Amino acid sequence: MSEDHAPWQSPVHRDLAQELLRMSRRRSLVHPGVGLERSAFAILWILSDGRPRTLRELTADLQLEQSTVNRQVNAAIKHGYVERFEVEDSLSKLIRPTEAGREAFRRDGLLRAQRLEQVFADLAPGSPQALLHELRAFNDAYERTQHRHGATDESDSGKRGLA
Repeated sequence: MSEDHAPWQSPVHRDLAQELLRMSRRRSLVHPGVGLERSAFAILWILSDGRPRTLRELTADLQLEQSTVNRQVNAAIKHGYVERFEVEDSLSKLIRPTEAGREAFRRDGLLRAQRLEQVFADLAPGSPQALLHELRAFNDAYERTQHRHGATDESDSGKRGLA
């Protein structure tokens, strides 16, 4: 094996890892005019299906540590984007978006969508459909591999990178 692509199996594997790292550093394609922090947008994205969540459910959905999600939820509450409320016969409070949170999500979502449209217009060769197909297949295969090997998500252990 040549050392120019070590520890990867081939130059293609090395270059794919490099491109995935570029994507992870970018985090998201965000318009400069967005008002929501990335964490608030992620929380509102999950809640956008209309179903309130407990902190534990948000933690699982976001695949972050509970203390991190708690801090992010508290910040979103402070900004008026979400609220906690009690439910009869439940020990846990639920979290739901406020009207201000729904409006901020719509506004920032539109800006993010416009940015992606600009990127897709410049995507050559390729198409958004082809990219979606390949990304979905990759993520499904990654999750199957993790499941088979009993691996935990990298965010569970605080590690970052490609593994």
